[in-house]
Amino acid sequence: MTQHTGQTASERIERLLEKHPKGFDLSLERIGRLLADLGNPQDRLPPIIHIAGTNGKGSATAFARALLEAQGLAVHVHTSPHLVNWHERYRIGRKGETGQLVDDATLSDAVERVTKANGEHMITVFELLTAVTFVLFAEHPADAVILEVGLGGRFDATNVITKPAVSLIMPVSLDHQSYLGDQVEIIAAEKAGIIKRGCPVVIGFQSSDDARQVIIDIADRLHCPVSVFGQDFVAYQEHGRMVYQDESGLIDLPLPRLLGRHQIANASAAIKAVREAGFALSDQAVEQAMTNVSWPARMQRLTQGELIRHAPEKAEIWLDGGHNPGAGLVIAEALAELEDRDPRVLYMITGMINTKDPVGYFEAFAGMAKRVFTVAISSSDAGIDHETLADAARRAGLTAVPVASVTDGLKAIQELTKDDTIAPRILIGGSLYLAGDVLAVNKTPPQ
Repeated sequence: MTQHTGQTASERIERLLEKHPKGFDLSLERIGRLLADLGNPQDRLPPIIHIAGTNGKGSATAFARALLEAQGLAVHVHTSPHLVNWHERYRIGRKGETGQLVDDATLSDAVERVTKANGEHMITVFELLTAVTFVLFAEHPADAVILEVGLGGRFDATNVITKPAVSLIMPVSLDHQSYLGDQVEIIAAEKAGIIKRGCPVVIGFQSSDDARQVIIDIADRLHCPVSVFGQDFVAYQEHGRMVYQDESGLIDLPLPRLLGRHQIANASAAIKAVREAGFALSDQAVEQAMTNVSWPARMQRLTQGELIRHAPEKAEIWLDGGHNPGAGLVIAEALAELEDRDPRVLYMITGMINTKDPVGYFEAFAGMAKRVFTVAISSSDAGIDHETLADAARRAGLTAVPVASVTDGLKAIQELTKDDTIAPRILIGGSLYLAGDVLAVNKTPPQ
């Protein structure tokens, strides 16, 4: 290792962002060269669970981690993007306990070494940070790696691994059309690009039959053992419990801690993927995982923090970073379940970036939300102007008002509901950037 020179990891990464091009450049040539110069750390990792998909891959990552840790295993986890701090992308596994986000000195050192190895070569920051993932995970012993794809699959920087223990493809829908194409079948083929010849494949719930078939065809062509949700494994809610079943039998489980009926399907895909990766799971470990799983900014209940004092007293506040029409539908379904159990008036505070489909997202909430307050996203130069976003919400049939900030939105809801006998339900969402800003201002970053 090189000697740590005192710069924080964030300072080093910010310098990289100033030097290198922003965005994605879908190719594996640059990162392949860099990793070769680093001694190919990606080839020195424990069994890898590689996860792609439009929606649900973050939740599947969280479930897989919870399952393996409940079994007493040390698990490295790579996710992107981060919400508040760069360190969230790298969770270092520890035997017999929960993994911890990488400490600053270790991350700063790894970033410095990867930057030095790259020299003056053209590369994107995401590629550099993915190389950091492989360096960190190769240098710390663990039993498993959970590797979440950043964008797409086929040309994502994580796709330099050659023999995953399992490739898990979560729900595929339209997103990132400018990079991946404007048909769900094309996007499914890109996501399925992480499938490697002869390696097990698990296909989570797919709303599109065409997308599912594309993934199955690619897996069959590469002679991979394939497990398909609804065919080789299934999960459903029954009597307030979750029932999971595959060829090994049936497990009666508590409902997942993550809110929403879609999380039952996400959990089942993670269970199947962990098993197909070769890890034995006791029924007790699976039950413990459903109870302990945690994933920030995915229907996360905010109960404390700096922002709460600006909201109506006893308001129910939910934060979710879902940002496309598919995510909007599952969030709306989760809110409908809450409404059945505890009726409240729903208000939304929404910010989005310009690579998304705001009208499609908002349409999921038509007839549910009484009013939407739209905000700009300060942490992204791709944010949609709050006036423009309000127009999109109106086109989806919602009443929308642009405001300067989330705080102003909460204050407006407080004023609107001051005479109500029942406190409102508030959804803050539309972007992971916005979710990160909220957690930062609220002083409750992911741990």
